[in-house]
Amino acid sequence: MSKLRAGVIGATGMVGQRFLTLLENHPYFEVTALAASARSSGKSYAEAVEGRWKMKTPIPEAYKNMPVIDASKIDEVAKLVDFVFCAVDMKKDEVMALEEAYAKAEIPVVSNNSANRKMPDVPMLMPEVNDAHLAVIEEQKKRLGTKKGFIAVKPNCSIQSYVPMLTPLRKFGIKEVVVTTYQAISGAGKTFNEWPEMIDNVIPYIGGEEEKSEKEPLKIWGKVVDGKVVDDTDTVITSQCIRVPVTDGHTAAVFVRFENKPTKEEILQCWKEFSGKPQELKLPHAPEQFITYFEEDNRPQAALDRDIYGGMGVTAGRLREDTVYDYKFVGLSHNTLRGAAGGSVLNAELLYKLGYLG
Repeated sequence: MSKLRAGVIGATGMVGQRFLTLLENHPYFEVTALAASARSSGKSYAEAVEGRWKMKTPIPEAYKNMPVIDASKIDEVAKLVDFVFCAVDMKKDEVMALEEAYAKAEIPVVSNNSANRKMPDVPMLMPEVNDAHLAVIEEQKKRLGTKKGFIAVKPNCSIQSYVPMLTPLRKFGIKEVVVTTYQAISGAGKTFNEWPEMIDNVIPYIGGEEEKSEKEPLKIWGKVVDGKVVDDTDTVITSQCIRVPVTDGHTAAVFVRFENKPTKEEILQCWKEFSGKPQELKLPHAPEQFITYFEEDNRPQAALDRDIYGGMGVTAGRLREDTVYDYKFVGLSHNTLRGAAGGSVLNAELLYKLGYLG
């Protein structure tokens, strides 16, 4: 079976770099085009990222000498690919315009960016949770005037550390959620060498993150009505998002109140049994166990647990009853794997297996 040709738009940034490490020798996809800003155009990929390669592993040999294309030259990229991953660092209106331009050129876009997340006919996928939202793609194609071009996005990296745990508990009627996220510096595309101010420091503000943490889960839990996603209105979420001196891994401290309070044993059973289409289809980047619960009081820890199932699983711990809310727990996810490039690759794998990419 021939592989689909994939492009990476924004290939020189941290998330773009992560894409390339994940896509090397992928069973479904072959990277055939790398695109970035005009200043990288015409350079080999190795030249374009010289001095700013941020992954722990070396640049994959297959991409070192591949020329970087100006991402705005859509016709040039379109000749080389069947679909693209998008992880550009641009203003939101510019990202929205760029992604729509690729889609209108009949190139499906699997996006890591936030620009199109609020669009009601753009599926914001957490594949184990809301694969049913793919139904809105047909309505989106009508709006864009395309036959096969569309945009699918992944949600914000921080919500991966608690939405998976809350989702199977919705049958008990989740009324209120209070969450504080403790987010790694790679979420800002930084390393400690580039951001020494973060060493021995905590910053109690991350621009735009609290709105995403409070609103995006409601779209993920929403229903498809007349070809559009209508947000859930049963749950209220309030959040604080804090930057902490950790390389990778977003931690969440969560408090939750239910309409029908479950037992602790019921919650743990829900977490143990929770799986979705990625596990059913045995997708290459699907974690065998979506949620792993630790009984130890000092787990999950970013340094110990962020890489579980290749960084694509999520972990939980410290589930206990609360004196104000019904329960509280701690969650953890790898923000550049499950939360960013890995989540987008898993989205593409699902779209491929369900026939949306060709």
